[in-house]
Amino acid sequence: MQALEVISINLWNVLISLANLTILFLLIKKFLYKPVKKVMAARQEAIAAQYRAADEAEKAAKADQALYAEKLSGAQAEVDSMLQDATVNAARRGDRIVADAQNKADGIIRQAQTEAEMEKKKAQATIRREITDVSAALAEKLLGREMTEGDHRAMIDSFLDGIGDEQ
Repeated sequence: MQALEVISINLWNVLISLANLTILFLLIKKFLYKPVKKVMAARQEAIAAQYRAADEAEKAAKADQALYAEKLSGAQAEVDSMLQDATVNAARRGDRIVADAQNKADGIIRQAQTEAEMEKKKAQATIRREITDVSAALAEKLLGREMTEGDHRAMIDSFLDGIGDEQ
């Protein structure tokens, strides 16, 4: 019979074990479950706060990106405007340089024409003097007498006027 007592179930032992288990469950629930649940809730709230902060940071980054893109397009428009202004200014400066060069060239041409006209008049005056001298010598030989300065001048002037009218 002793072998059966070892295998048999004692009702009092089962009830005492169940009572111990219930007391242990209540103690664990009171002292362990509620603090663990509070820690879990706090962690859950911290994670939710991090998600909210990440969403706000993402929204701020997108807003900054849009602002940056807007500023970049504005800067590009400003650069284009500056390039256009620089091109217009360069064209104006080029036109001024060409106009100045044209004016200088015209001045040089006028000066050259004036100098050429003066040289022509000098050459004509020299030719007149030489013609006068030659004609005076020729007239002296033809007339066989010496002419006065006044006669000489009158004859040469009339000759030269005749030559000038033919041209």
